[in-house]
Amino acid sequence: MMNRRGFVAGAVSLVALGAMAALPPQEQLRIERLIKAVEARKDMKFIRNGTEYDCADAAKFLRGKLEAMGKEVTSARDFIERIASRSSMSGEPYHVKFADGKTMLANQFLTEELKRLEGHPA
Repeated sequence: MMNRRGFVAGAVSLVALGAMAALPPQEQLRIERLIKAVEARKDMKFIRNGTEYDCADAAKFLRGKLEAMGKEVTSARDFIERIASRSSMSGEPYHVKFADGKTMLANQFLTEELKRLEGHPA
């Protein structure tokens, strides 16, 4: 027989499980391919809240943020919009900076990269 405390704990667990519903496998793969594409870049820095990071660190950060906020994401495009485009703390947009000094919004770069990975011209 379940006591009231056990029932409440069980109900909370079910709510938590529902909130953490997994992404469809194809979207998980698309997101991971996108993060790996960033991680592999040696000619680019990821700028977050005014600080430049190498792409290996940026990939770790994006994976951690996805883990923390992944329940808000249903697709690779959602990942770009909700996780990888701006700081959830400051609201500042993320940027990327190339070796030649050119910068662009991370949202634009990641959207173009996703199109490339999908086989569409950017």
